[in-house]
Amino acid sequence: MSTIVVTGAARGIGLELVKTYLAKGDKVVATYRTSEPPIALAQLQGTCQLTLHPLEATDSQSIAAFAASLADTHIDVLVNNAGVIGPDHQSYSDMDVEGWKHTFEINTIAPLMITNALLSNLKKSPSPKVITISSQMGALNRESTGMLAYRSSKAAVNKVMQVLALELKAEGIIVCPVHPGWVKTDMGGDEADITAQESAEGIVKLSQSLTMKESGKFFTWEGYEHAW
Repeated sequence: MSTIVVTGAARGIGLELVKTYLAKGDKVVATYRTSEPPIALAQLQGTCQLTLHPLEATDSQSIAAFAASLADTHIDVLVNNAGVIGPDHQSYSDMDVEGWKHTFEINTIAPLMITNALLSNLKKSPSPKVITISSQMGALNRESTGMLAYRSSKAAVNKVMQVLALELKAEGIIVCPVHPGWVKTDMGGDEADITAQESAEGIVKLSQSLTMKESGKFFTWEGYEHAW
């Protein structure tokens, strides 16, 4: 049985990740932002394998409190899933700059801060892994317009994770950003290609198969390497 931490687990991909890991028999620690656990997440709490904890990913005190709550718990897989699509106005000619900053705080900075706060827990695992949910919309080889705040935050977190993989290699910690697919969620919309369950199942399978030789690479939810 592995111990998994999933941030941003209240809905969408995060919620399905929790369900998928629980179905495998793993112990899951899931975070949410609200004062009380969302109904969909709370309904899963009938199993002793699930622990729920509030976490504001942009608040250093909240991150510290979350890390303290885990004490000496070992973590086998950390999934940095919490993320936002960004402000309504995010074109080059009409940018909500404060919204852009907030997008970077959640999508780019928070995954690094949370990973750093949980390093001691990860080091207790024989094969620790850090999976950060990114997006191919941040891939530099793709030429497309719009969603500048979101795209730039995902391109940035890809680089953060690539560097982190190099720096944590000596610790035996595997680090990979993952494109979850175009998913039917509040963020992805109803016209998306796959369901949150399909995406989550693929990500869980990937997280099980990753070895140190894959650390620092960018993957798709299907397990294929994605160009940067």
